[in-house]
Amino acid sequence: MAESVFRSHAGEAGLDGRVEVDSAGTGPWHEGDGADRRAIDVLTAHGYEQDHIARQFRAEWFDHLDLVIALDSGHLHELRALAPTPHDAAKVRLLRSYDPDADQDALGDLDVPDPYFGGADDFEECLEMIEAASGGLLDAVVAALDAEGTAEEAAEKVTEEAARGTEGAERARSTESAEHTQDAQAAQAADGPDAGKEPV
Repeated sequence: MAESVFRSHAGEAGLDGRVEVDSAGTGPWHEGDGADRRAIDVLTAHGYEQDHIARQFRAEWFDHLDLVIALDSGHLHELRALAPTPHDAAKVRLLRSYDPDADQDALGDLDVPDPYFGGADDFEECLEMIEAASGGLLDAVVAALDAEGTAEEAAEKVTEEAARGTEGAERARSTESAEHTQDAQAAQAADGPDAGKEPV
C-alpha cells in the first residue's frame, strides 16, 4: 500500500525517472503472491494503482538503495540488523517519522499497524496513516534530490574552473615559449654574420 501511495505522490510531483519506488517484506510469507485483496480494494477505491508481487528484502539491496522505509519498529530493527554497514543501517527510517502530526516521542506511536488480521476498516486506517506521512516523505526526497543536484552543479563548476585554469596555464606556457624563441632568434642574429647591418 505504501509503495502505491508514494509512487503516486512522486509521479504527481514530476519525479518519474528520478525516483524508483518498490517494496518487499522482511520475511518470505506470501512470496510470489499478489497484493491482499482487501488492500487492492482500498487502494482502488482511493484512486491508486498497484501491481505488487510479494518478495523478501535482501541485504545486498542496500548497496543501491538511498532510503529504506519501515512501517513499524519491528521491521525497523530487522532491516537495520540486515544492514552490512552503519551507513546502510542509517538509511532505514520509519514512515510515520515523516508525518508532522505524529507524536515522535510516544513509544509505538510511529508504527503503522498491520491490518492483515483485521477488516476493511483496518485497511482504511492503514491507508490514512500512509497518506499522512507520504507528503513529508516526498518533501524529504525532493530536498535530497535538490541537494544532490546542487552538489553535482558545484562539482561541475569546480571541474570547469580547473579546466579553464589548465587552459590558461597552457596558454601562458605557449606565450612564454614563443617569447623565449623570439629572444633566442634575436640573440642569434645579433651574434651572427649580419650583426650590425641595417635591415633591408
